[in-house]
Amino acid sequence: MVYGQILHRRETEEGFLNLNVGGFKQQVEHSTLLRFPHTRLGRLLSCCSEDAILELCDDYSVADKEYYFDRNPRFFRYVLNFYHTGKIHLMEELCIFSFSQEIEYWGIKELYLDSCCINKFQEQKECAVDRDWDQRSDDQQQPSFDSSIEELSALDKDLVKFEGTWCSEIRKNIWLRLENPGYSLLAKLIAVASLSVVLTSIVAMCVHSMPEFQQLDANEKEVEDPVLAIFETVCVVCFTVEFVVRLSVTPCVRKFLASPLNVIDFVSVLPFYATLVFETIDEENENLENVGKVVQILRLMRIFRILKLARHSVGLRSLGATLRHSYHEVGLLLLFLSVGISIFSVLIYFVERESEESELQTIPVGWWWATISMTTVGYGDTYPVTLAGKLIGTLCIICGLLVVALPITIIFNKFSKYYQRHKAMDIDQCNKEMKSHDPDLPYFNVRDLYAHKMHSFIASLSSGSGGDSGEDNTDASSIQDMDTVGNMAALENGGAK
Repeated sequence: MVYGQILHRRETEEGFLNLNVGGFKQQVEHSTLLRFPHTRLGRLLSCCSEDAILELCDDYSVADKEYYFDRNPRFFRYVLNFYHTGKIHLMEELCIFSFSQEIEYWGIKELYLDSCCINKFQEQKECAVDRDWDQRSDDQQQPSFDSSIEELSALDKDLVKFEGTWCSEIRKNIWLRLENPGYSLLAKLIAVASLSVVLTSIVAMCVHSMPEFQQLDANEKEVEDPVLAIFETVCVVCFTVEFVVRLSVTPCVRKFLASPLNVIDFVSVLPFYATLVFETIDEENENLENVGKVVQILRLMRIFRILKLARHSVGLRSLGATLRHSYHEVGLLLLFLSVGISIFSVLIYFVERESEESELQTIPVGWWWATISMTTVGYGDTYPVTLAGKLIGTLCIICGLLVVALPITIIFNKFSKYYQRHKAMDIDQCNKEMKSHDPDLPYFNVRDLYAHKMHSFIASLSSGSGGDSGEDNTDASSIQDMDTVGNMAALENGGAK
């Protein structure tokens, strides 16, 4: 108590408080600060010990009777204005979070904001909260989004694994052309050829289902059309060759076999060979049953070849990554639909069971009706006929729109981000390969040629000055060549700019 009384005696007599905020010094009257005694500066007047003073300020000079605050000096001008006017104004240079921290530090409440700033403060605060929420959401998803960058860096690591292996340069060149369509012109042609074979196989599979191309043998057993069979065999041979070549040149077999795209490649050719095996067994052992059904199932598995398009489509790869990392949202969507279907199926059963015209006589049939209604499909095979049933159907459709729309928005945002990441990864990879020039094409550095010509020209001048001054050894053709190369360099620089 004695320390505080001695500390404030002279300041009380003078009636001023010496403040130093980030180098900005100001004397403030006690009466001005006492207008708001619950603020930091107002509480500073009632401190009676050094410890209490240092709890409110960063430092105190006993000799100068000066209180030091390590805060923003420009914002302190707004604080001084608050003590004089009773209103605090927004500082344009500060973000809304920094402004809130500053007024919280000085003990000024938001209700003291002037009417000209209160609406702007609330709008900026809501926008900042929304951006902060989006940022936290992105940070939570960052490990999954960074997978694209990791895949890009994994390509560089795979290139290192070729060192010290058998036929490393040949395998490396083949692997780059198969894995990266933007590596060279040959790589693009290989990618286009592979995509063409995939599309041809899909078209042949679809045409095979048409009655005009279905044939039966003498035993009324379905056989494939000869032309379509040739297309199928050629496509499968191409798929097999591509898979075997990529397997033989891969730097890491374990990683190759674990890749989803490579698993799809293997599954797409497996039904063809399995079908050949079962057909051979069926011909040798006619007593075996259900072999024909197994063959038909295996033929249907050829539909997996459509997934091979993911190797050439950024959109399909983005869709797969979105579904793989959006299982929480998909689970939430299924949960919402399950709850809604269960509720509305029971409701529609109780209001429609007494109607003879209605087909909704059981709860399982109500499940089917609620499913197609909440997903807004509406096949029209089952529908309510009573007035109460129609009201429940209307409510079911409205709830289905709301329930489906909420998680779908989140999934769509993830898809957009994954698509942008995959596009950026492909562009970065192509740019990286362009920096390391295409080994199939001759490479010329115009700047190096220009420097070489200049060096030769300067050397010729030096040799000419060291000999007879009357004899000019400079070749006019060399000067012309030098000018030509210089113009080429200028054109290259202009194109780069």
